[in-house]
Amino acid sequence: MKLYPDSLDGHLAGNLLPVYLLAGDEPLQVEEAADAIRAAARAQGYDSREVFFTDRHFDWNAIHAAGSAMSLFAERRLLEIRLPTGRPGDAGGKALIELAENPPEDTVVLIISSAKVDKKVKWVKAVEKSGGLLESWSLDPKQLLAWISKRLSAAGLVADPEAARLLAERVEGNLLAAKQEIDKLALLVGQDNDGKADAEAVRDAVANSARFNVFLLSDAALAGRPDRALRIVDGLREEGTDPVLLVWSLTRDIRALTDMAFRLAKGEPASRLTSRVWPKSRGPLFEKALQRISHRQWNDLLLEAALADRSVKGMGAASGKEAVWAAVQRLTARLAGASLDTMPA
Repeated sequence: MKLYPDSLDGHLAGNLLPVYLLAGDEPLQVEEAADAIRAAARAQGYDSREVFFTDRHFDWNAIHAAGSAMSLFAERRLLEIRLPTGRPGDAGGKALIELAENPPEDTVVLIISSAKVDKKVKWVKAVEKSGGLLESWSLDPKQLLAWISKRLSAAGLVADPEAARLLAERVEGNLLAAKQEIDKLALLVGQDNDGKADAEAVRDAVANSARFNVFLLSDAALAGRPDRALRIVDGLREEGTDPVLLVWSLTRDIRALTDMAFRLAKGEPASRLTSRVWPKSRGPLFEKALQRISHRQWNDLLLEAALADRSVKGMGAASGKEAVWAAVQRLTARLAGASLDTMPA
């Protein structure tokens, strides 16, 4: 069945489906949907959780073994499968079809893709038939404004249209950045101003004067300027920026460009592909990146982004602040067209 972010909570109030697929190019909505499903599963007694991170070397027999294994204490289980590219390959597709058509007893399977999926392929059809498919897409300017207004209200803020518009312009479509700015506004404005967030309050509270910002980082990396991009990473770290936001911004562009590179290889003109970029001023950066990086390299970058995402969320092999920032530096350098080993000290 088809599910939507706005109505997911109502669905989760009832019995859970055996399998869910969350996919799309809006990671905040995907992750919030995943959090909601996890919370609903815990509330319904699914206390055991096992997470699988798939890459090109993943052994899909592990999924089959996990699905077939009976819990020692007959616990309800949540099997979570991370699928960063949205393309599991032949072996993965067969494994996911088996899970969808013959779901393990007392188990909910949660498949999270950080990329779009092709709804015409057999494994996606099988999941949608026996479970739920939730897709999340980037918001256009009008949808973003409505989303921000709704979030401001949910945070207890009374914002006028101009304040919402200013905030929408500030985040340029990045929902994670919007969420963080709204949380900040709720702390800085909410108690002192009776929750009123007018345009002046937004200008005063939103961090618009930072020496470096996340959008400059992504632009420098896409332009193929690794020295500048890594200096921006250092500046953002010094300013206390959450590395999750950096990985989110870089990954979003990598996902979009991986899809564009695939279409470019099929013969679609680069100018047509980049004309869809928002804001339009970033179109030339995207076109330059497509010229500089091959289709195969974009797939490698997507996997690198997934590894960085795991690291900043505490799921990577290495842990700690230094490991997290090293992952951010590595992803930035590779997107900018350099290896950290080649960068000057």
